Amino acid sequence: MSKIAVVTDSTADLSPEECEELGIFVVPLNVHIDGRVYRDGVDITPDEFAEMAREARERPYTTPPTVQQFVEVYRQASAEAGEIISVHISQKLSPVLERAEQAALQMVGRCRVHPVDSRLTTAGLGLLAKAAADAARRGKRVENIVRMLRGLINHIYVVFFVEHLDFLEKSGRINRSQAILGTMLNIKPILMVEEGEIEPLEKVRTRERAIEKLAEFVAEFGHIEQIIVLHNRCDPAEIETLIELIRAERPDVLIHTRQYGAALAAHIGVDAVGIVVSEGMVENPWDWS
Repeated sequence: MSKIAVVTDSTADLSPEECEELGIFVVPLNVHIDGRVYRDGVDITPDEFAEMAREARERPYTTPPTVQQFVEVYRQASAEAGEIISVHISQKLSPVLERAEQAALQMVGRCRVHPVDSRLTTAGLGLLAKAAADAARRGKRVENIVRMLRGLINHIYVVFFVEHLDFLEKSGRINRSQAILGTMLNIKPILMVEEGEIEPLEKVRTRERAIEKLAEFVAEFGHIEQIIVLHNRCDPAEIETLIELIRAERPDVLIHTRQYGAALAAHIGVDAVGIVVSEGMVENPWDWS
């Protein structure tokens, strides 16, 4: 049985240490700030993005990796493995997967590449990449790993609120009139990644209420395997409050915190706060027919 490598993109917000430990290859998105291009997680860190975005003349934006960038990473991975599972940000949010599929065609005859649409982003995607890498390490077959990922997708939820609507306007998620009205009314939309798209869940007026709503969302679940609290640049006391609210309802659940990267910050700003809820798998994925 040939070795299986796992490739993802930088929106997974995995740390270099995690990628090194699990052998995950990452293709960075390109972050554009005032005419300069930075590779997410390579040329620019989340903190550096926050500083540069604050001084930027125009709103930063992202573009997907080129096909050639994917091919280069696939070639690196194929030096170690005969097959590659390439799991990426929802194709409804970015054309990253399309580039991966085009690059996969160029690897025919050299290595089999299996592109997977996560229908997620940020740490939700990261959980899938880590699950795939762990399964590959344990010698599971590529078909079973892909099947496992498609099952896990339906058990991972990404919810967040944004402070500044102009980032969503720039990324095309809302129009200008919505951004202006929302800013005038001091609206902080709570958004959810659902079926691969960002959908509105609720609207609140204060960050305090938004934090409470995130905790209330968690309280609705029956079984939770783990929770990841997402943030970039916000008051540490705010994050601690959110964690305390979650623990008051779910004292038994494992909670991690993670700083989301420049690629996501370019679309939602650096003041957003979110959570990723993973229910885990009830079924044994290796026994699926």
